[in-house]
Amino acid sequence: MYGSRGAATLSTRRTSAAVLGAALLLAGCSSSGDGEDKGRGAGAGITQQPKETDPFWVNPDGTAARQVASLAEAGKKDEAERIRRIAQQPTGEWISPENPEEQARGFTEAADEAGRTALLVLYNIPHRDCGQYSGGGAADGDAYREFVEGVAKGIGDRSATVVLEPDAVLHLVDGCTPEQFHEERYALLNEAVGKLTVLKNTKVYLDAGNAGWGHPDQIFDPLKRAGVERADGFAVNVSNFYPTDQSTAYGKQLSAKVGGKPFVIDTSRNGNGPYTGGDPDERWCNPPGRALGETPTTKTSDPLVDAYLWVKRPGESDGECKGGPKAGEWYPEYALQLAQE
Repeated sequence: MYGSRGAATLSTRRTSAAVLGAALLLAGCSSSGDGEDKGRGAGAGITQQPKETDPFWVNPDGTAARQVASLAEAGKKDEAERIRRIAQQPTGEWISPENPEEQARGFTEAADEAGRTALLVLYNIPHRDCGQYSGGGAADGDAYREFVEGVAKGIGDRSATVVLEPDAVLHLVDGCTPEQFHEERYALLNEAVGKLTVLKNTKVYLDAGNAGWGHPDQIFDPLKRAGVERADGFAVNVSNFYPTDQSTAYGKQLSAKVGGKPFVIDTSRNGNGPYTGGDPDERWCNPPGRALGETPTTKTSDPLVDAYLWVKRPGESDGECKGGPKAGEWYPEYALQLAQE
């Protein structure tokens, strides 16, 4: 997610964590637990992964599933099967600011029908991404509170795992977010953690950077101020490329400083590690030669790691760089590169 000029120094530019992927219409979201999928993407034949290893919901009507169906219809069988490697795995559903309650309800209802857990990402904090490719966010604190309230109402008692605000704490640490917004951001994150953790079947993981941006000593206190001790844990490597072993080591160092909290790792695109060529300030943005990482699962290599997740949706652009479209839009050529065997 974030660029890095070395483990001991903070980078001057970072990736947009985000993808504000389009939320699906309620009518097209559902998938039954026995593999009989409903919705426009059903032609791709996308079914759920085994619940005992991967309890998260696979969206049978997601962008990747639609690409599989489209490629197959066009007779591009090999390409369709490559994109199927993405489409058949659960990925984060990034809740956009429009009708958050309806989106959260639609995703969690579809997941519940399939007997799975919805993976949701909230990325709408005011002054988001420091004006870079995914700059923006809620207009003010009250708008953000309304957004979180809508998400909470939409989830209700259904099962959900929420990754909360990629970049938000890190950009307080590195100075990217202006000082006058710091106290409000800490307050908003604390309130969001509190609002979501009281839900009966929701787990919340607060974003905590990645193995390449700096050192856990620089972020553990800000994480505490943001409410990590009341959250279920924290998330590392969101939208980034650091290998799972490095992400695990970083997470364990950080966990030791925040009360032994567990964490989740975004493994969506870390199969070949980070890119080391080109402009150092944009190595994070649609880097060539990357690959899919470990598939989502709760059976991890360390007891402190609750899950490997695909938080970033593979195949969606990081931003308008290296020929890519706007952040969050499907990037066909890049998706095919990621999905190579």
